[in-house]
This record gives sequence, structure tokens and C-alpha cells, in this order.
Amino acid sequence: MKKIIAILLTLVMVFGLVACGNKTEETKETEPAKDTEEAVDDAEAEDQGEEKASSGDWTIAVVPKDEANPWFVRMKEGVDKYAADTGLDAFQRGPAETDAQQQIQVVEDLIAQGVDALCVVPHDPGAMEPVLKKAMDQGIVVITHEAASQVNCDYNLEAFNYDEYGAYIMDTLAEAMGEEGKYITMVGSLTNDSHNMEAESAMARQEEKYPNMELIEEDKKVETEDNPEIAYQKAKEIITKHPDLKGVVGTSSFDSPGVGRAIEELGLIGKVFTAGTGMPQTNKALLESGAVHALTLWDPADAGYAMCEIARMVLDGEKVETGTDLGLEGYDNLVLEDKTLTGQAWITITKDNVDEFNF
Repeated sequence: MKKIIAILLTLVMVFGLVACGNKTEETKETEPAKDTEEAVDDAEAEDQGEEKASSGDWTIAVVPKDEANPWFVRMKEGVDKYAADTGLDAFQRGPAETDAQQQIQVVEDLIAQGVDALCVVPHDPGAMEPVLKKAMDQGIVVITHEAASQVNCDYNLEAFNYDEYGAYIMDTLAEAMGEEGKYITMVGSLTNDSHNMEAESAMARQEEKYPNMELIEEDKKVETEDNPEIAYQKAKEIITKHPDLKGVVGTSSFDSPGVGRAIEELGLIGKVFTAGTGMPQTNKALLESGAVHALTLWDPADAGYAMCEIARMVLDGEKVETGTDLGLEGYDNLVLEDKTLTGQAWITITKDNVDEFNF
């Protein structure tokens, strides 16, 4: 009987050990599976956290007409300042010269790089339409400047009302001309929105307010290709062709300076006058000699900064509307009409205040 009891106890112990062993194996097999699932969940949560943290880490590219133009060299300073102030990846990249096809290629390259926003100053808004549509179709925010006719953009930014700006340039020129005599206008290109709006507004102002001034219809809009040498050469040709010419409205930043050089070289200071857009320091000598009567402009650095800020607002889902304040003088109470945002940012440069502007 004792032997039977001992055998039974032994069998109970064996079965107990086997059961424990099986339980241990089951634990070893199931616990790693649980750990793996938890690890995957943790990794996904980590990835979602990183995505959320980087959702505002935008890349904003500014595309000027021409990288070498002093106007856009100054604009780059504003873009660089925006990048420094905000920590966003904002940069400027443009063609080596003013050429519509080269500028379009720059935009194509930036689309391929996957930027979040494009801020473009188009040389030819019409030619730029297809590539900007391509950008918008891919979810890229598009902000333009000096392109009121642009269809494919989220917003177009203007430093001021061009009707008022062109009229003011005419007022400045009329003052120098004694409100009488023959004049012409110059534009960078016949496809440039802002230049042609300014020229048309200047001519309208003359018809309205200065009856003793006369537009030479034959050469009423001279195309200078945004090139200082072409503006200079054409000014000399036109002055020779029209010896009774007394005034020139310049709309490109190279027009009035080019005309001023011609006036100075031909010994016509005080007899032929020019007023228009231009950079302060590069034209200081012409202003001081009287070869250029006055220059009007907006600070390109502020325009570059403002475009980037509008792009950021759109990317972050912030409302852009009349009254929007970008924190810049002249862009602190924007007016929105259709897709165009208009500021009040022009300034006038004469020989008396040119030293106040260090660009």
C-alpha cells in the first residue's frame, strides 16, 4: 500500500512539473508578441509626434525676375531677414538674367524639390500661368508680386495702388517740366503688369491735369527690357529723334537712371527731365547732378519679407483679409480685392533725402 501511495505522489509531482513547464513556455511565447505590438504602437506614436512637430516647418522659395538686378539683391536681404526672424526655410532663387523662360525653369526646379510655397515676381505673368497652375495642383501655395493679372495664385501682393503711383510719378515729372512740353514713357517690357499700369496711369494723369503737356504717340511706350544699357541707348536715340522732347516717365528701376545718364552725357541737365522708379544709392550721383529729378520706389526687402509672411499665413490656415497687418510699415493695413492685397508702401527719393536710404 505504501508503495502505491509513493508511486501516486511521484506521478502528481511529474505532472505538476510538466504543467509548470508548459505554462512557462506559453508565457515565453506570448510575452514577446505582446512586447512587439507595444513597440509598434510606440513607434507609430513617436512618428505622429514628429509629424505634428514639423507641420509648420515650411519651405518658402522666392523667385525674382533676375538674381543680379540690384532691386532683387535688395529683396534677398528681406527674404534672408524673414528666415532669420522666423526660423523657417525661406530663401531666394532666380534666373541669372531677366528672361521669362529661364524664370519658368527655376520655378519648375523648385516644384520638383517639393517646396511648400512659391513667392514669384513674374517677368511675364501670362507665360508663367501654366507652371504656377502646376504648382497649385500639387498643393504648393503661390504668392505673386507685381502681377495683378495673375490667375494661378493664392494672392498677389502690391506695395501700393498702381493708378495712384503712376499718377504721382507724372506729378513729379510735370513739376520738373514746368507742366508743359512733350514726353514719353518707358517700360521694362510690354508684358509687365506693373510697368504698364504705371505708364497708363501716368498718361491718364497728364490728360486730366496737365493740358500743356503732350505725349509723343509714336514712342509713347519704349521697351527697355529691364536693362540699364538699353534704357541709356534708347534714351539717346529718342532725344536725337525728338529734339523737342522734354520729359521721360520711367517705370523699370533702370529706366530713369538710364535716361539720366543720357541727359548728363548730352549736356541736357535742366532741359530734359526724367522721373520714375529707381534705387537710392546706385543713383545718388544722378540725383545730385540733377540728371534725374526724382525717384519713387518701394523697398524690395520689405516686399520680399511681406510675400513670405503671406505665404506662411496661408500655410498655417490663417485668414488673410482687408486690414491684415504684416508688421511692416506700408503693409500694416492691407486692402484685399479679389486676390490682390494692396499696401501703402511707396517712398520718394530726391537729392535732399537720398542719404537717408542705405540701399
